[in-house]
Amino acid sequence: MDKRIYFLMIIAFIIGMVELIISGILDLIAEDLQVSLGQVGLLITVFAVIFAVASPILLVVTAKIERKRLTLVCLYIFLIGCIVTVFAPSFSILFLGRIILALSGALLIILCLVMAPSLVGEQYKGRAIGIVSMGVSASLVLGVPIGLIMGDSFGWRAPFVLITVLTALSIIGVHLFMGRIEPKPQIPLRQQLTAFKNQKITLGLTTTFLYMTGHTVMYAYFKPYLEATTDFNATWISVIYFIFGFAAVCGGGLGGVLADIIGSRKTMVISLVVFSALFFVFPYTTNFNPVFFTILIIWGILSWAISPAMQSYLIEIAPESSEIQQSLNNSSLHLGVAVGSVIGAGIVDTLSITVNPFAAGIFIILSLITVVKSVRSKQKNTYKTRSAI
Repeated sequence: MDKRIYFLMIIAFIIGMVELIISGILDLIAEDLQVSLGQVGLLITVFAVIFAVASPILLVVTAKIERKRLTLVCLYIFLIGCIVTVFAPSFSILFLGRIILALSGALLIILCLVMAPSLVGEQYKGRAIGIVSMGVSASLVLGVPIGLIMGDSFGWRAPFVLITVLTALSIIGVHLFMGRIEPKPQIPLRQQLTAFKNQKITLGLTTTFLYMTGHTVMYAYFKPYLEATTDFNATWISVIYFIFGFAAVCGGGLGGVLADIIGSRKTMVISLVVFSALFFVFPYTTNFNPVFFTILIIWGILSWAISPAMQSYLIEIAPESSEIQQSLNNSSLHLGVAVGSVIGAGIVDTLSITVNPFAAGIFIILSLITVVKSVRSKQKNTYKTRSAI
């Protein structure tokens, strides 16, 4: 395996931390900048929306730029966003820094995902995507506790100081260790948009959106769910989050390995069958710790095992347009996070938090249906290989 893959994983981890690290320090930011928690919450919303919408657009706009150069440009812009955030004197400036971070970060994450498989042989493509996905999953899961610990100890700006330093080190690393990576011949945008006429691709993207929506309906409100249904104290809840995080990180790598060994299709279908059943069983395990922790670990693994398998699947369907497909899949994932958070909040406010796992299970079942339909679809690739225009 090319060692540069692990370097891309580190970059993905650093960029990914920015998305949710702010969740643990909302109150500290609100108090310091004298704004409401609701206003600070907009920093999460704007990041998720920009992240989802911008990545496919920016990928098309920058399609002809050599990849190392583009990565460095994005990292320098990301560094500027970090500095703006660290020294922001007001909420409006902090909001601006958040936009800069989201725009540059959206392209950086997808660059890591599309460069990884191009650095390895055909038999390792799924594994390469899985390794980068481990960086993304680790950042999303570990970002909150890292932000919480550093924020409480040194103030809300401290986590962003850490990210600024790590970004600067990444820039040095790219300069020293990353060779030139030429972009793939570009397919015209109009031809790329015909992807949505391909039922296999459309259903695949829908699968990503649905399973991540279901996962987020539960995960976004996992702490209050535990407080309402178990006797775990604050210390044990922290332990549970770290166990889940470790399992999720492992899941990203495992999903890539399974995609290479048994195939992306089997990996997705088997994972979603188990995933859908898991949420309907979960509510009945809270009083049986061994079973509860077993289900927790399986949930953590599956939450990120499906993503690299789906990325590999999309590459198999349309290899000559794999970059835009991976970008759209990344957008579907983040839209699922946004929608799942809203739906979960609605359930908590109008029904009961104990309903969340069942709602999550329903969305996972829907994702299982769409992936099975995608795999069984006879439709051929809608693209035709041709020279760049």
